[in-house]
Amino acid sequence: MNCMKVAVAAVLAMVGGAALAQDYPNKPITLVIGFPPGGGADGVARLMTDKMSKLLGQPVIMDYRPGAGTTIASTYVSRAAPDGYTIYMGSAGIYGADKVLYKGIKYEAKDFMPIARWTRSLMLLAVNTASGIKSTQDLIARAKSAPDKVSYASSGNGVAPHLAGRLFELQSGAQMMHVPFKGGAPAVQAVGSGDVDITFGTPPSILPIAQTGRITPIAVTTAQRSPLFPNLQAISEAGLKDYDYSFWFGLYGPAGLPKEIVNKLFEASIEALGDPETKAKLAQSGNEAFPSTSPTEFAQWAQAEGKLSKELTEKSGAKVD
Repeated sequence: MNCMKVAVAAVLAMVGGAALAQDYPNKPITLVIGFPPGGGADGVARLMTDKMSKLLGQPVIMDYRPGAGTTIASTYVSRAAPDGYTIYMGSAGIYGADKVLYKGIKYEAKDFMPIARWTRSLMLLAVNTASGIKSTQDLIARAKSAPDKVSYASSGNGVAPHLAGRLFELQSGAQMMHVPFKGGAPAVQAVGSGDVDITFGTPPSILPIAQTGRITPIAVTTAQRSPLFPNLQAISEAGLKDYDYSFWFGLYGPAGLPKEIVNKLFEASIEALGDPETKAKLAQSGNEAFPSTSPTEFAQWAQAEGKLSKELTEKSGAKVD
């Protein structure tokens, strides 16, 4: 009898899930973002939510939950109902790097449903213009001559800009002081005001303040020069031949999200990323549209990327400051 009840319950759950998915979406969808407005994540989110709102026929509303290296947002989504109305713009940290930095983390990678890969992007190494640092070579020389005197801002402990800085320290032998903020925008503003010397940041965070003359980009974090910033050297050109760091964003939901809803969100994501206007606007902000071929392909790719991120976090010795 118990087996019969379990079987009936399973069938009812499947039927209920299918009915829910068939009607989806019939109300606004919330996209949770682990950063404050104004940074690189915000730029990607605004483009994608605008396009997906039109494709899905319901508003996709941005919900900013910054802090603790995006773990506040990740925790929130991991506990959300798997109904497709709470989704998440996530990255590599949920695959183990978060736990390296934050020992109290309760979620696991299995608590999230990978849906679609969205973008990948380089970062810019930028300095306070009045600092006198003109190149990557200048930065290395100054940081080596005065350990912990050169400070670098990031958008939070354990996120991409922090790890880019730690990788720079490891490969250059320089020792700098890390100053974490709750997002890319306040980190870059601190460099612009002279409170912090340098930052590794996303182009949308860096470029607006660079236009004021208060900060100056001096290099890109990719292995070669970027066609988007042809006049900036790659950090690898300063003698760090193995330096190469970029980051990505993808769409997730809570675990248990019905397949039909996953597919609807995946198809909307791919259509949005394939739009020429969306591609062009992403490129203007230093992002590349980088769609996955399926939710399964994204899940496998993200798991591998997450493993590398965790290993780098462990090797870097990065800790919550």
